[in-house]
Amino acid sequence: MKRAFKYRFHPTEAQTAELSRTFGGVRKVYNMALAARTEAWARQERVNYNQTSAMLTAWKKTEELAFLSHVSSVPLQQCLRHLQAAFTNFFAKRAKYPRFKSRKKSRRSAEYTTSGFRFRDGKLTLAKMTEPLDIVWSRPLPVDAKPSTVAVSQDAAGRWFVSLLVEDPSVVPPSATSQAVGVDVGLDHLLTLSTGEKITNPRYERRDRVRLARAQRELSRKAKGSNNQAKARRKVAKVHARIADRRRDHLHKLTTRLVRENQTIVIEDLTVRTMVRNRNLARAISDAAWAEFRSLLEYKAAWYGREVIAMDRFFPSSRLCSACGTLARSMPLHVRTWTCDSCGTTHDRDVNAAKNLLAAGLAVTVCGAGVRPQRSTPGGRSVMKQKPSQREP
Repeated sequence: MKRAFKYRFHPTEAQTAELSRTFGGVRKVYNMALAARTEAWARQERVNYNQTSAMLTAWKKTEELAFLSHVSSVPLQQCLRHLQAAFTNFFAKRAKYPRFKSRKKSRRSAEYTTSGFRFRDGKLTLAKMTEPLDIVWSRPLPVDAKPSTVAVSQDAAGRWFVSLLVEDPSVVPPSATSQAVGVDVGLDHLLTLSTGEKITNPRYERRDRVRLARAQRELSRKAKGSNNQAKARRKVAKVHARIADRRRDHLHKLTTRLVRENQTIVIEDLTVRTMVRNRNLARAISDAAWAEFRSLLEYKAAWYGREVIAMDRFFPSSRLCSACGTLARSMPLHVRTWTCDSCGTTHDRDVNAAKNLLAAGLAVTVCGAGVRPQRSTPGGRSVMKQKPSQREP
């Protein structure tokens, strides 16, 4: 299995200048190729990767773009491949139309294939460079690892990263288990499991909110376009990076534990993009990072042969009694515990939701029920109809 190992490194002044030129060249070529393809699209013509590659060769011969010849050609070709992939996703309706890269806002990165770098004796040297990168090897690479792709990037906080894509034979799926768990995400508790366990939401953004506000106030006082503004902006970015790093580390630990302990994991298919439009909850939802949690969980499950089932967002997991199957009429957010009118069972709202998600997810795997409930349009059986209610007729 191929895995990417990401490390920090500290470039020299010459390497910093070379990488900055490379980032600028990649951004310039990407934007020019996107503009050319957009103009061709307006003329109802198709331009593919081979044609943009020929354009790049012609651009290098012009006096205005001669500087493109002074950087490695490998990252420039790779950005054209990325643009081709973006258009492929657009035509397949998996993504929106590609956007132009901004000098201030877009991610500064460049990708090198095997012809653009040399990796020997644990030292990585990029094209157009005479010295290897000073990499902080925070964890070892797999034995006899040979990178196929190297990606170099710099974040808004000024930190430099290098990512090496290698074959990792150590990824072995653990033995199969019969354990299954339902996971309900929330704000008071980040995760609530069907076993009754609740995992506290660390709220990393709230912890550093005072520090972030102070840095942002200092940034607002700086003259626009000045060096002091750039320094203040970097301080703000460092606070954001601290929050994001701690949050990501916590989510990695949680998802790894869930994947190792359970064969089947049932979650709820939430539309986080729509939910953050709520002014009162937008900051808390963003801090919880539900979308990142699901992304980490899904790719780790694919690695280790586990199954992740995403239930439909309209499935009434909170209003459905997990004991008798009675559906409550309403369930406001402030109601954290409730008692079923039919069987008299008192439920914790989140634990009950996790139990219902697990039961519905197992119905999907065993009975082949559809994940989406049947509404106005036919097609697919509802999960709720697979298990008959235990109430008396």
